[in-house]
Amino acid sequence: QVQLVESGGGLVQAGESLRLSCAASGSIFSINTMGWYRQTPGKQRELVATVTSGGSTKYADSVKGRFTISRDNAKKMVYLQMNSLKPEDTAAYYCNVETRDLIGRTFDSWGQGTQVTVSS
Repeated sequence: QVQLVESGGGLVQAGESLRLSCAASGSIFSINTMGWYRQTPGKQRELVATVTSGGSTKYADSVKGRFTISRDNAKKMVYLQMNSLKPEDTAAYYCNVETRDLIGRTFDSWGQGTQVTVSS
């Protein structure tokens, strides 16, 4: 019902920046919270940052001051600007979007993931 396409991952050196993008499409009447999560092999997926429809943001303590989440409601997109990247930021990053369709059904959708690798 809802498709998410992520882009922007890659290999960078410590201290560099990357910007992740996620585009939502499909049966969408409204979008609630949008967010980014990350996961490394053998570990649980963890929250990186979220932004509500009202613009309120939440960040993991490990990324506060370095990462910035933003959204463009008209384009149905969410972004994650990642600055001062560290090797411990290396992970697969997943976009998550909560949506509602015309008849009020809600969906919690995930992207396919984009790999971010930070070398020291």
